[in-house]
Amino acid sequence: MTGTNRTEHIRLTSHPNPAGKARFPVSWGAATAALRGPIIASVSRPSDRNVIGSHGGSYALYRALAVSSGALDPDRLPDLRNTHPAVDIGPFPQWTNPQTIVSLDPWGHLPAENFATEIAAGVDIRPTIAVTKARLDLAEIQAALAAGRLKRDDLVVHEGGAVSVVKMAIDPVWHLPGIAERFRTTETTLRRNLFEQTGGMFPELVTRPDLRVFLPPIGGTTIYLFGDVTKLSVPQTPIACRVHDECSGSDVFGSDICTCRPYLIQGIEECVRMAQAGGLGIIVYYRKEGRALGEVTKFLVYNARKRQEGGDIASAYFERTECVAGVQDARFQQLMPDALHWLGVRRIDRLVSMSDMKYDALVGQGIEIVERVSIPDHLIPGDAQVEMAAKKAAGYYAGAPTLDGLARPVGRTLDQ
Repeated sequence: MTGTNRTEHIRLTSHPNPAGKARFPVSWGAATAALRGPIIASVSRPSDRNVIGSHGGSYALYRALAVSSGALDPDRLPDLRNTHPAVDIGPFPQWTNPQTIVSLDPWGHLPAENFATEIAAGVDIRPTIAVTKARLDLAEIQAALAAGRLKRDDLVVHEGGAVSVVKMAIDPVWHLPGIAERFRTTETTLRRNLFEQTGGMFPELVTRPDLRVFLPPIGGTTIYLFGDVTKLSVPQTPIACRVHDECSGSDVFGSDICTCRPYLIQGIEECVRMAQAGGLGIIVYYRKEGRALGEVTKFLVYNARKRQEGGDIASAYFERTECVAGVQDARFQQLMPDALHWLGVRRIDRLVSMSDMKYDALVGQGIEIVERVSIPDHLIPGDAQVEMAAKKAAGYYAGAPTLDGLARPVGRTLDQ
């Protein structure tokens, strides 16, 4: 007999008790983790819950399958011994401004330290951020070493081209009032649209206005940090940064229809150089496949572009996307700066992106951009020339590439 039947009687959605009070209230933007309160998405002890949704984002469904098959006891609590962050991150002033960070829990890597007493008492409090160390082994970095663009220093770049990084995984934790404010809507409208557009998957969005934190079933974010992490707290530290949206076809498999992997690799090179010069490099990798329209939609658009009369042409590039998806881009970069706020970043000296959407979101959130780095012509794959021509023709590309890889911010650009 598995533990499955023990939880089948639990009602996980209900109307709030008007006279009730949450056992663990959440005060978003409080000065300490203790004052803010823990994030609890327990399904084994629903009376402790103070958020909507569950841990693991989209992977929660796989957990449900594991429970259904009898492979996982639904009442099991994680053993968090020795899982603490490999390096110290924060706290930074941005953590205590409820308007600055709204899409992740700034204390999410420290629940075992901040809520040890509650965890020992059986409260299911889980990390939403993990921080570890790693080495990246990329053929392009080896080529950069051979070409002399990078050098081995045995601190950042090691023998064979392996690159030392601090790697951070972040699950989304949405403070609904802050999300609504960021998108210039009301919390009521946001809750209703989230409820309706997920087919009523989360009834608490409309039945539990007292629960103001939501763990959405979407992909998270990964940060790769190059250099000495302690320099995050030094305001004068120069920073190179690439904010990159997922494209598995290019990033992983090397598809040549877009510039995603070449631009990502260029960003990594810039980060390595900055770290070796005494600064920091930051790659922030967001799970927003296909401009957040999804990979199925993206591949359908590929077919439509290549089969249309006249072939794949720049003048129809955005039109075909909108015909299939109804919108050209669903990423809406308003939430993108939160990961950099979590790192305490206030200035980016070299932003490896010519996207005005990203630039505007960062500057709009108070992060200074000193200069922007474009992708040089020789790194653009042959089949991606249509993409580049379309962006330039539509005025979405912020300046043409120059020989030194720099461009000046002009025009408008979809994300790149």
